[in-house]
Amino acid sequence: MEKKELDFFRDLLNQRLEELLSQAGDTVSEMNDSKGNFPDPADRAAYEADRNFELRIRDREYKLIKKVKKALERIDEGTFGICEKCGDDIAVARLKARPVTTLCIECKTSEEAQEKALGL
Repeated sequence: MEKKELDFFRDLLNQRLEELLSQAGDTVSEMNDSKGNFPDPADRAAYEADRNFELRIRDREYKLIKKVKKALERIDEGTFGICEKCGDDIAVARLKARPVTTLCIECKTSEEAQEKALGL
């Protein structure tokens, strides 16, 4: 992959990382703002359901942060854009759609077919 393309993906990943870290900081500050007393149990239940939903979203974002950091490491190591399974180049269009990917479309399709066959 050319330096120009690597720089594009490095900038894209760094921007995404900043967004995710900013959102995580907002969540922490919101969680510290305790709502306190709920006279109606239904209000309390709704608040807890919303809070749990927010935590699940943040957990997914945390996992994405780890993937973004690993993708940045692969750029530095010179392995970004190379399929971990077959060693072929990953299409630039696929990397633009999902820059944290580690598999080419063929290997990913094969992996998903195997998971489906196993009922996972």
